[in-house]
Amino acid sequence: MSTSYSLRAATPQDVPAIALLIEELAVFEQLEHLLKLKPDDLQEHLFGARPVIEAWVGLVGDEVVAYAICFTSFSTFLGKPGLYLEDLYVRPGHRRSGLGKALLKHLAGVAIERNYGRFEWTVLDWNVDAIRFYETLGATVMPDWRLCRASGEALQAMASR
Repeated sequence: MSTSYSLRAATPQDVPAIALLIEELAVFEQLEHLLKLKPDDLQEHLFGARPVIEAWVGLVGDEVVAYAICFTSFSTFLGKPGLYLEDLYVRPGHRRSGLGKALLKHLAGVAIERNYGRFEWTVLDWNVDAIRFYETLGATVMPDWRLCRASGEALQAMASR
């Protein structure tokens, strides 16, 4: 595919397009039943009084066809912050164009520019294409680590114990 694309930091005007792409990602990951995000939530957390996430978009012309959402993490072992990639999504018609790779390279550069100790993300174990892609870029899939999560009622129960 030879479509030309561009990357830039997301703006408030991109929020509806990013929210739509997040819905597409939820469907792709077969997790749409968990999706509760509203564009206003995204607007607040990206551009509100206390932003907690950052986003970049990939465009073909003026159309947002990809996004990446990150936040700052911290490694006590390294004694440095890190960049954690929450989502990276490229519309199916624009995959294999180099756009996903360009977003990952850009974010790795952001981590280096900020003197962060690492750049991390998770991948679903069934997404073999993504795993192979990440490994070709030099990423290591950490076989000994498992993600732990408490949310909803389990989070409430944990807090009350």
